[in-house]
Amino acid sequence: MSDFAKPVMPLADLRYQAPVPAIPAALAAPSGLLEDGLGRPWRDLRISVTDRCNFRCVYCMPKDTFDKDYAYLPHASLLSFEEIARLARLFVAHGVEKLRLTGGEPLLRKHLERLLEQLAALRTPEGRPLDLTLTTNASLLAQKAHSLKDAGLTRVTVSLDAINDAVFKRMNDVDFPVAEVLRSINAAVEASLGPVKVNMVVKKGWNDYQILPMAEHFRGTGAILRFIEYMDVGSSNGWNMEHVLPSADVVQRIHERFPLVPAEANYTGETAQRWRYADGAGEIGLISSVPQAFCRDCTRAR
Repeated sequence: MSDFAKPVMPLADLRYQAPVPAIPAALAAPSGLLEDGLGRPWRDLRISVTDRCNFRCVYCMPKDTFDKDYAYLPHASLLSFEEIARLARLFVAHGVEKLRLTGGEPLLRKHLERLLEQLAALRTPEGRPLDLTLTTNASLLAQKAHSLKDAGLTRVTVSLDAINDAVFKRMNDVDFPVAEVLRSINAAVEASLGPVKVNMVVKKGWNDYQILPMAEHFRGTGAILRFIEYMDVGSSNGWNMEHVLPSADVVQRIHERFPLVPAEANYTGETAQRWRYADGAGEIGLISSVPQAFCRDCTRAR
């Protein structure tokens, strides 16, 4: 495909002063292939439906920055469900096969099921349904799991940074209990929103001693536990390398207790490096954002 034939989707973040991108007079015909400037195909689209969250996780939205005076986007500045569905439809026509709803906390967006119904109706150019997923802190998942499934959601990923209640409350910084997250995971399983993936952000010196207890808890449950290196998210979380525990160290800690064997990637560009328990009790994933960044094969647009 020549440079002139490649589809272009102008995007702008109007919260910041920036040149407004030129919008083509006519949209490019769907090609089934959407690439970035480095020739990487976009197969996954992540859509933030809100910038608000009811947690104040120390690695993401710490209270000293996201306090009661923090200025979130007004509702009028958010894309409507119809606008999101239209953008998704354009991306799908050009080759995107997976949609993930994120936030903030996406379940804070009212009537999210209406958006899911619109997205679930989309089909790839070959007529296949999309992989429609959602990442959540699970604070509202238990009561919404079945309605989300009925609306067309395929799977969920749940954030959980410790199995110890005190440690987890320290990490989310709003006193939210582990028991409620576990109840939501069970509700997701009952609603057939699986396999459920459980994401643990590991911040060295804060919750890294929860790695083995988390592995022990989720072994044999069917949930896929994934360990995410603590990463820089701009200027809000006071990131420094001293708080990063490399994924290789996570693997070593678990392997000494529960032997692991490497597993092949499910597809090119998969974010997590996969490992299986040697005794067949399931698998874990390692998302290495710092020492071993996975950008080269990235297929994601946000």
